[in-house]
Amino acid sequence: MKTRVTDLLGIRYPIIQGGMAWVAENHLAAAVSEAGGFGLLGAASAPAEVIRREIRAVKAQTDRPFGVNIMLLSPYAEEVAHVVVEEGVTAVTTGAGSPEKYMKLWKDAGIKVIPVVASVALAKRMERCGADAVVAEGMESGGHIGSLTTMALLPQVVDAVEIPVIGAGGIADGRGAAAAFVLGAEAVQMGTRFVATKESVVHQNYKDRILNARDIDSAVTGMSTGHPVRCLRNQMTREYLKKEKEGASFEELEQLTLGSLRKAVQEGDMEAGTVMAGQIAGMVSKEQTCQEMIEEMMEQAEKLLGRK
Repeated sequence: MKTRVTDLLGIRYPIIQGGMAWVAENHLAAAVSEAGGFGLLGAASAPAEVIRREIRAVKAQTDRPFGVNIMLLSPYAEEVAHVVVEEGVTAVTTGAGSPEKYMKLWKDAGIKVIPVVASVALAKRMERCGADAVVAEGMESGGHIGSLTTMALLPQVVDAVEIPVIGAGGIADGRGAAAAFVLGAEAVQMGTRFVATKESVVHQNYKDRILNARDIDSAVTGMSTGHPVRCLRNQMTREYLKKEKEGASFEELEQLTLGSLRKAVQEGDMEAGTVMAGQIAGMVSKEQTCQEMIEEMMEQAEKLLGRK
């Protein structure tokens, strides 16, 4: 399926893997790109030299296009912004802030800039400052979320901007992808589904928790702090929501989640860890390779759209 996004990124399929902290590392990104999608490294709060090594590790595994997701609130964002130029990645996706200050740097280097947005206003602002595309991410997604659903957000962003729009949040299979395309998206981005792939390096407990999840298993913490996060329910979320209801301070709540994503991803702690996953976790029932998953998904989407 050809779209403006597949042309922009030089990929076969309009499927992008989310740049998830602690999850989106070189093995996963390379596998997605090798399968015809667009793999992303999640820079999160990692130092610049760590990201440089990760970029080089992807290049050692594939010669296909890939990118880096930069969390702009990271203390290393400035250094990472220059590393992606020095190492020559295809594209950068951004979150947790505005990429405006780096736009000229990246564009001059030929890097495509694709900010993640949760509102029409931000999408229009990103288009004005030179973004090549935007990811419209609904609150069904795992991790940090906005307040609009994908079904409501995506068509409004599509109507508001001229640049290509990538749909994200609540997409697990070809049906979700086809729905996003009908709403005007020219690619889809997924996170949770890629966490459960064979190439994902997360602890097997994390994968199994997603594979065994039910439709009602996700919870949103941090609503009172203005930084809501969607994850799967466990002892940590129960304690967090209880403290939140009791009016605990931001500092106290933050202490509860400090290092908790690493606990889940690397140590497999499904009770004290933050098991970030979207609402579609209940739809993920098998662990596949990235290639199997992407090809199955695209075949289903194209059949539904009458393109095959």
